[in-house]
Amino acid sequence: MKSETYKKGSLSLAGTVAMGTGVMIGAGIFALTGQVAQFSGPAFPLAFLLAAVVSGFSAYTYIKMSNKYPSAGGIAMILQKAYGPTTIAAASALLMTMSMIINESLVARTFGAYTLQLFDVSKDSILVPVLAVGLIVFAFVINISGNKIIGSVSKVAAVLKVGGILIFAGAALWASGLSFEAASSATTNETGPAGFLAGVALAILAFKGFTTITNSGDEVKNPNKNVGRAIIWSLAICLVVYMAVALAVGSSLTLEEIVAAKDFSLAEASRPAFGDFGVAFTVIIAIIATASGLLASVFAVSRMLAMLTNMNLIPHKHFGMPGGIQKHTLVYTVVLAAFLAAFFDLGRIASLGAIYYLVMDIIIHYGVLRYLREDVGARASILVAAILFDLIALGAFLFIKATADPMIVVIAIGSMAAIFAFEALYLGRIRDKEAPDHPHAHS
Repeated sequence: MKSETYKKGSLSLAGTVAMGTGVMIGAGIFALTGQVAQFSGPAFPLAFLLAAVVSGFSAYTYIKMSNKYPSAGGIAMILQKAYGPTTIAAASALLMTMSMIINESLVARTFGAYTLQLFDVSKDSILVPVLAVGLIVFAFVINISGNKIIGSVSKVAAVLKVGGILIFAGAALWASGLSFEAASSATTNETGPAGFLAGVALAILAFKGFTTITNSGDEVKNPNKNVGRAIIWSLAICLVVYMAVALAVGSSLTLEEIVAAKDFSLAEASRPAFGDFGVAFTVIIAIIATASGLLASVFAVSRMLAMLTNMNLIPHKHFGMPGGIQKHTLVYTVVLAAFLAAFFDLGRIASLGAIYYLVMDIIIHYGVLRYLREDVGARASILVAAILFDLIALGAFLFIKATADPMIVVIAIGSMAAIFAFEALYLGRIRDKEAPDHPHAHS
């Protein structure tokens, strides 16, 4: 079933880049700067730089696949071509979907945390989840209006937030005399190699928004070339923005101050030099960034869920709702994101998203390496490097979280096991009814 709202070739290269950077900047720099600094210590800007390197290796796989097989819900397509309509393909696609929905709740909570900085309200106020859910509802309303509105809003928001963030970063660095002494003069520095790598793992979340572009697939104009171009441009733009902001925050706040204000560290970093005006300016940019990021992410997740449904990899119930599958998946996406935003804090949301994403990413790289490398012309050495980088980051992150917050590791492993079990049961039930004829079916 094809919705009239989403049309082939309806997203321009500029609109696609804006959508990708919208997801990355909305989630990455506002939500994760303080979280990454908590793990990586004074060297947290380097953690963002290394995360960009790891993401660049990961992007290679997605670019190679998208250049030859552009498709809406592209990650699901990659998994099916590699593994066939199997449990591992379906469950891995759901892991990616869940990671993106978790990212939406992360962005929405960040929106709430920053917005409250304009008022004399506690950061633990019930208004944080209320504002988060409200933003998710707003994103739903815009998304049902179609690609043209999404693309227009994304492009305007991208210019405003990138420009605004760079103004913030430049002003903060100028006020500090281009010094990074504040964060580097931490009174305590117990960060070891594992902690630093855990910060890198979390920082990877700030770049994973490029997968939003992959999931847009053939809805991009000239997708065989523009999907890859959009991914490269988005990663490059975000790297410049992230490094500028990380240095600016580190020049304005000590490490202890960054960690204390980790949910709204950029707003706090503008206070020493610019007072309430700087805080207000930063909060407004954060509101624009998080809102546009959520808008783009909801679009991409609904596309992926629709493709999984059409591929018979997940069940679909319309629950009496009118419209096609794609409108239904929009509803599923915002309902689940709203639930997570209402009941989970930023730290745990980010941790769960990082674990899901890294596991799924490893599975995709291995599938392309094992089954599709020659078909798409990918180099084995780059695919192997991408797998190793992900494994190192994931291992370090799990080690640190198992020590500091073992419950989130239990939740992550338990929920992943449940997803794989669910898919095994569902696909087992329909296997006798439908006999998929797939040339790359691997168990």
